[in-house]
Amino acid sequence: MDGTGPPGPAALRRRPGRLLWEQLLGDLRRRLDADEFTAGFPGEVALTEEYRVSRHTVRQAVKVLRDEGRVVGTRGRPSRQAEPEETVQRLGALYSLNESVRAMGLEQRSVVRALGVRADGVVAARLGLEESTPLVHLERLRFAGGAPLALDRVWLPYDLAAPLLDADFRTGALYERYAELCGVVLTGGGETVQPVLPTRAEHRLLGGSPSTAAFSVRRLGTGKGRAVEWRHTLVRGDRFVLRADFDRKDGYQLELLAAPDGRDPRR
Repeated sequence: MDGTGPPGPAALRRRPGRLLWEQLLGDLRRRLDADEFTAGFPGEVALTEEYRVSRHTVRQAVKVLRDEGRVVGTRGRPSRQAEPEETVQRLGALYSLNESVRAMGLEQRSVVRALGVRADGVVAARLGLEESTPLVHLERLRFAGGAPLALDRVWLPYDLAAPLLDADFRTGALYERYAELCGVVLTGGGETVQPVLPTRAEHRLLGGSPSTAAFSVRRLGTGKGRAVEWRHTLVRGDRFVLRADFDRKDGYQLELLAAPDGRDPRR
């Protein structure tokens, strides 16, 4: 799915390495991006009939959309497309920074600083691989609203991610391309968040005051029980702050919100 298809549902076909629910998820994302559901997001029965798939397939795809904040709804009430202000970046969940910026209505783009094959023994070990195992490495400077937001460095197993070497990462989300081009969907993992002072080189890229801290986010992403991503992201601390909500069911949910001094994150 490239997000430029005709309106309405796309035909889903059983293919090796492409589960039906993943295809459905990609097509629903495309239709959400095209604002096809502003009048109301279809229910399970409607989607089942429209795509000619099982309700189980529909539930798997819609659950991901709810986790991403693209669709909202409560028990006993139909789902609906989320308004931009309802979606915030939750670092404690498998959220894409791309999705968060898009949900806030900000213009976004990336400058690709590196995309190639590397050997990194430390990262390979974190991914549970031999130290000499080749990795696909992607480094991007992420912009939101015309200003630098984050410096993002990602390492992926080469045997899974080789097709990404020909992808264009100036726009769009890595996780979407990882799923579409490689059939890899992140289903879990863990991350740590720590305030740090960027190095001089990092500060030159991110901008802001030299004394401003950044959030250092280190994530190990997994899919089907295998480590499929090691990511280190520096997010400018003067543009966003972290908030943690928690309950007995979901534990801590970390969010990126506008700075507490009232400054508009669009600046």
